[in-house]
Parts: sequence; C-alpha cells; structure tokens
Amino acid sequence: MTPEPVVPRPAATVLLLRDTPAERPLQVFLQRRVAGMAFAGGMTVFPGGGVDAADTPDPVLWEGPDPSWWGERFEADAEAAGRLVHAAVREVFEECGVLLAARPDGSAPDPMILVQARADLVAHRRTLRDVLVETGLVLRADLLDAWSRWITPEESPRRYDTAFFVAAVPHGQQADAHTTEAVEAAWWHPAEALERWKAGEMELMAPTFRTLQEIAEHPDTASVLAAAAARTVRPVIPRVKREGDEVVVVLPGDEGFEVAAGHLRPGDLR
Repeated sequence: MTPEPVVPRPAATVLLLRDTPAERPLQVFLQRRVAGMAFAGGMTVFPGGGVDAADTPDPVLWEGPDPSWWGERFEADAEAAGRLVHAAVREVFEECGVLLAARPDGSAPDPMILVQARADLVAHRRTLRDVLVETGLVLRADLLDAWSRWITPEESPRRYDTAFFVAAVPHGQQADAHTTEAVEAAWWHPAEALERWKAGEMELMAPTFRTLQEIAEHPDTASVLAAAAARTVRPVIPRVKREGDEVVVVLPGDEGFEVAAGHLRPGDLR
C-alpha cells in the first residue's frame, strides 16, 4: 500500500526588509542554516520556524489586524492564523533579535531589556507572552503583512505548511546572526542573492528562490509592502519528478508542473 503523506506542520517565516542608500536600495535578511539540521540543512533561508505550543496570542497583548483578518489573508481559520503571526514574531526575535512589538503608546522597547528577554526566550525560560507582559509591550501585528503560503511536497517525509510574511525592520533595531541555527546571516539585495545561487555559491529551497525572484522586481521596502497588501495568497504545493538519478522540484508556472505529480511515491525523498 502507498503510505499516506505526512501531515504538514504549521510554520512561519519572515522577509525582514530594509533600504540602503544604493542604486538598488531593497535588502532582505538571509541566514545560512547549520549543515547538520534535519530540515533545510546548509540552505540559505529567511528567518522562521515551526509553530510552538506556546504560540497562542493574547488579545490584550495584540495590536493590529486580528486573527480573523489574518485567517482571510492566508485561507486559514482564525485560531491557526493567530498562532502563525505569533510564531512569526517569536521566531524573528529569537533568530535575529528584532522584536515586532512596542509599548502601547507606540514607543520602541528598551534594547538592553530585550537582550535578556531574547536569551530567556531562546532558552525556554520564558514565553513570548511572558516577555510582552514583563516588558509592558504589545505584539505589533500591523508591522507584518502576508506574502505567500507554501506547503512541502507530499512526497517529503518532513513537511511544513509555511506562511510567508513581510516586515520592515523597525527604526532603531538591528538584525544579527546570534543564533545557533545559522552559521552566517547577512543583508542581501535580492538580485545579488539570485546571482550567487546561479553561480552555485548559495543553496536555496524552491520557495526561497521564487520569493527572491518576486521581491527582486521591487525597488524598495515600500514597494514590497504595497505589493503585499494587494496580493491574494493561495497555498502553493511544489511538485517533484525524477529526471535520471535526480529528483527535481517543479513550481507552478514551470514547464512540466501539470504532469509532475505521481512520479514519486511518498517516502521517496529521504
């Protein structure tokens, strides 16, 4: 009997954006994951990760579009969508040190307080909710917008249903590489990252590659955010096929996408 596909785990990833005084102002933050990691080891990715049990938003500590609004954006139920937003904020704080939160009056959090809060969050001594309560902050869902939703191919033994968000780095905050999940992290002009990939100097998963292509069409952060607000997000599931001894990922719009399904069985990708 053919094994049933693995149920995808919900996850969130964030395209952190900023502008520079250059001919191509737009930059996005990318991390190269540790080679030995079970999923996407060695790949260059946007910061993010799976939804945790503690990723339950508190309406009192939330500012911006509510979970129902996010559910409509991602074609998900409100509870699941709220958890995705919460996970996105938590993961970016853990992995990059950027916290998409503020005091109720709109002022920025104290950077020194956030250093210890981040360490406690990474060590699982506190949850994101604990951090927000103890620092007097609220999660700023209005600093994010939806970009896309990607689901790992059915043939994969490890699957994710990942919401892709976009967000500009808040004024006064800096993204860093202080995470054990990445060996390096840096700001990239999207077109330059794609050039490195074409030269074989960077490994990109299909959703990362396609997303970089999409945002490379925009000159600056404001343009990306405006495009995000106008996008209709539909779940995308890449397909895989075998070409000789290689397994090839095929994306919607690529030649052969419509006939790619069925070339592999669940469990063939190991």
